[in-house]
Amino acid sequence: MKRLFSSFFFFLICQIFVAQNPISFSTDVKRISENNYQLIINADIQDNWRLYSKFLKEGGAIPTEITFDNSNSNDFKLSGDLIESETITKFDPIFGMDQTYFINKSSFKQNIYLTNSSLKTIIGKIAYQACDDSVCIFRETDLQFNLDGSVVKILNEDLTTLVKSKDNPLSISLKNIEYLETQSSSVVSSGNNIIDIIILGFLGGFLALLTPCVFPMIPLTVSFFNNKNSSDSSFYAILYGSFIIIIFLLLSLPFHFMESIDPEVLNRISTNALLNLFFFLIFIFFAFSFFGFYELTIPSSWINAIDSKSNSVGGSIGVFFMALTLVLVSFSCTGPILGSLLVGTITSQGGALQLTMGMLGFSVALALPFTLFAFFPKMLSSLPKSGRWMNTFKIILGFLELGFALKFLSNADLVQHWGILKREIYIGIWIIISFLLFLYLFGIYKFPHESSKLKRNKLNISLSLLFLCFAIYLLPALMPSGSNNARLVSGFIPPSFYSVYGSKTDCPLNLNCFKDFDNGLDYAKKNDKPILLDFTGWACINCRRVEENVWTDPKVYDLINNNFVLISLYVDDRKKLDLNERIEIKYQSGKIKNINTIGEKAATFQAINFKSASQPYYVLLDNDLSILNSPIQYTSKEVYLNWLEEGLKNIK
Repeated sequence: MKRLFSSFFFFLICQIFVAQNPISFSTDVKRISENNYQLIINADIQDNWRLYSKFLKEGGAIPTEITFDNSNSNDFKLSGDLIESETITKFDPIFGMDQTYFINKSSFKQNIYLTNSSLKTIIGKIAYQACDDSVCIFRETDLQFNLDGSVVKILNEDLTTLVKSKDNPLSISLKNIEYLETQSSSVVSSGNNIIDIIILGFLGGFLALLTPCVFPMIPLTVSFFNNKNSSDSSFYAILYGSFIIIIFLLLSLPFHFMESIDPEVLNRISTNALLNLFFFLIFIFFAFSFFGFYELTIPSSWINAIDSKSNSVGGSIGVFFMALTLVLVSFSCTGPILGSLLVGTITSQGGALQLTMGMLGFSVALALPFTLFAFFPKMLSSLPKSGRWMNTFKIILGFLELGFALKFLSNADLVQHWGILKREIYIGIWIIISFLLFLYLFGIYKFPHESSKLKRNKLNISLSLLFLCFAIYLLPALMPSGSNNARLVSGFIPPSFYSVYGSKTDCPLNLNCFKDFDNGLDYAKKNDKPILLDFTGWACINCRRVEENVWTDPKVYDLINNNFVLISLYVDDRKKLDLNERIEIKYQSGKIKNINTIGEKAATFQAINFKSASQPYYVLLDNDLSILNSPIQYTSKEVYLNWLEEGLKNIK
């Protein structure tokens, strides 16, 4: 089970971002009788790649899933089950078990009964996993079936190649577009500052360093280098630390390939409800491993094989395998922290650069002690002895993982509008977690694997009071008037208007806003006001930070409320558009993109007109669609206020 889980998690999280696209699809329609049709999906599979069957047992690859949009049940009905072409079943080295899959070519057939004779096109979606012997990818592709029998080749195009014409209703005639090309560095998010990210990664590496999987290895590893002569010892110590850094940096490489594919892809991944639920369960799994209920480990065969390499191969190559062994052996403690960093990157707007910088900070913190103690072995005597404190530290991390897990459940809840994790419920759970941690550190209870309760020394009491203070800090946010409280954690908790007490509007800070661009533009023209265009997201942390820490400034709030028409477009909203509101967007290649949800409409609108897929992303427009100044992202109150004032001055 552990091996299966670790393998699955590694490939799902890391390899879905590989830039390769080895499967191409086309669709066809065969008329069987007057009202009976057969929808056909053909797949061309590159050499050495496998497309997995729809019918798979649990525990291996993700089965191929095909859906057809039948929102209007009066149009057509499915007849019988989906039929797939011939498959093969063989041992799959990726999953270590027999799998059923296609090679070279495959086809899927679904019979339908047409109830609306005027229907010309049917749309669908195929979600699939494909692997070769070393890499797996997971993709979703839109399908289009023309009932006139014409073949449709499915292409995966960059949104920036969309045709801007009258055929695309989301395209608008912007003026002063030079502002889109001259965004100054002064408006770049301070929250995405490279130095800040490196520091946060360093902090994560430092936390990993204090765990029982890593800390005891410092003297053992350092003693190896000290047994060599002084010159070799110094050289190999530096090399060892460098290899640790290189190994972690290599983990971020697949993400860099991803950035050139589709500007919406990270958003779709980060706000996918099922994926966020999976991350929620992952973090719960991590938390209970920290609590000591089970151990999350890399398969021992991997570690033994690599360790034997380090012993049998000398010189620099042997040192590399030693570094790799450390990375694998420490996985049970570093995995959850590293997994948090990976997931945090997926669910943010920072992209691959953010991950690489975070990995850099993490690996430097992990490698630095090994290198320093190899140079100065006498410093080892100053290290604290391994003991109960490391287990306590792991349990603290476990409680923190529980708190972070809620963020992913909240993401799914917000984008799907389930309404199960309102702001006060979310905060209430955080208060319970903080109070339980307070009780544990105060020595009130212990975990089953622990022999005794914690002793009440000064450090434990201080930490327990810290978490008690945090719980007390959150308490006022549970009150009906608590929307302005808990600003220190804004972005991590649901927005203030997502409340069990209800809200005057579903807009931030009870401002008046529009959720549709055309409606907002009409209002702006009628009232002769400029527009504050707010590209935001339900699951966007920095969006909440701006709303709750920048917009709450009295001067900023008054300017927005009195001088602008606020149009907030949520790019991750998965609510379906009404049938009459669904549209088609045409690519230069001829591909048709179907816009079926509010979020798809907003994200595509942003990509077409503003060449951006970042959130938050703010644009000031006159009501004649003239851009007033350079768009801005997450920033400080002062910069944001000056930006608003600058926009008002530029109105002609």
